[in-house]
Amino acid sequence: MAKFTYIVKESDRELSIKELLSRNFSFSSRFMTKLKQNRLIFLNGESMPGWILPNPGDVITVVTPEETSDFPPEAIPISIVYEDDDLLVINKQPGIVVHPTKGKPCHTIANGLMKRMLDKGESYKIRFVNRLDMNTSGLLIVAKNSYAQDNLTKQMKTDHIQKKYMAIVSGVMVQDRGTIDLPLGRPDPNEVERWVVPVEEGGYPSVTHFKVLKRFKKNTLVELQLETGRTHQIRIHLAYIGHPIEGDHLYCHGDPFEYRRIHGDPRPSLDGSPGPRMETNPEIVSDIINRQALHAFSLTFKHPVTGERLHLEAPLPDDMKRALAYLEAR
Repeated sequence: MAKFTYIVKESDRELSIKELLSRNFSFSSRFMTKLKQNRLIFLNGESMPGWILPNPGDVITVVTPEETSDFPPEAIPISIVYEDDDLLVINKQPGIVVHPTKGKPCHTIANGLMKRMLDKGESYKIRFVNRLDMNTSGLLIVAKNSYAQDNLTKQMKTDHIQKKYMAIVSGVMVQDRGTIDLPLGRPDPNEVERWVVPVEEGGYPSVTHFKVLKRFKKNTLVELQLETGRTHQIRIHLAYIGHPIEGDHLYCHGDPFEYRRIHGDPRPSLDGSPGPRMETNPEIVSDIINRQALHAFSLTFKHPVTGERLHLEAPLPDDMKRALAYLEAR
């Protein structure tokens, strides 16, 4: 439960509590409504309505509403990189979905966080600020209250959260650095895959910056920075320019829609009949790693409450380290 405090100044005369909160804290209107409904605005320790005019020296205190999540708790390892009363940043392992979905209702990071919260005797609603694909590893931000979530979401929308990734891609990239500026969309609304789609046909502007870190005989280690955060953005952009991420079975052949038409589709039939939709092709598509070699290694942003600039990093996971060692030896 977060707490915000403001001491009324002489220059604040004739201003209401609500006006002072609006001037000194970036509370959203939705958050202010919650505070009002739950009577969580206090003047000198007593609950007060927002229209009251305080005096110089009075202390205004705001307490965030107490909330909790109700995911079934599961013993899923959670690696903590940073934690305080307002937020939690974890280093997500590959192979785990972040949030329960219709197709994946359990065995998620949310279930693991629920168990950790209960074990520690804590109570907060689990709010994921960013998302990572199931087989992408790295830094994941969890807000513990609605104010922190609103603030961090605003930072995301205004590009004030700097996100960097590392990836091992197929082929040797010639350019040392560059920018991929290609709009992305969902050609088939019934499928999870996205692809490059013109803006006039429903694509969304998408920008990825890349920098080569190391070249190998047939691969490249690359650092990537997102300017926008579309679903599968890095994976699609790299595949589109001819350097798909190693181990990415969805985009390793380039356009997934064209690939399925030519080589088949291993997923279950849409009409409920047994077997794949067409001929099968294996999901393991790399000889150096069993999932897409993509890791969110760096986050830089302002703490939603203190304003302190945080820079957090997560080391490469073991499978990517082994893949790089193999490429070095080869």
